[in-house]
Amino acid sequence: MAQPSFGINTQAQYTVQIDNERVVVTEWRFAPGAETGWHRHGYDYVVVPLRDGKLQLETSEGQRISELKTGQSYSRLAGVEHNVINVNDYEFVFVEIELKQATSDVHGVQA
Repeated sequence: MAQPSFGINTQAQYTVQIDNERVVVTEWRFAPGAETGWHRHGYDYVVVPLRDGKLQLETSEGQRISELKTGQSYSRLAGVEHNVINVNDYEFVFVEIELKQATSDVHGVQA
């Protein structure tokens, strides 16, 4: 599958909504062709897409397209390294929830 050409890729925009001792909640907005840049996740995390769309994931193992559906969350463990690129011809938005205390349940009791 050929990647759409958007010219020079721009940086995805993010807004940290919550950052406390337990979680970091960040809204990510990607213009067409925007990307996160290579990064490594330091915490386990959950992504909640706010619209349907496709993202290209660049990893050390190559590239792949991930199809996301509005409200269908997914989770990953800490240590994931990648660059994420919006290959849609429209803005793509998701919320990322990083779990600083992944071993605690919702009531704060250690598992």
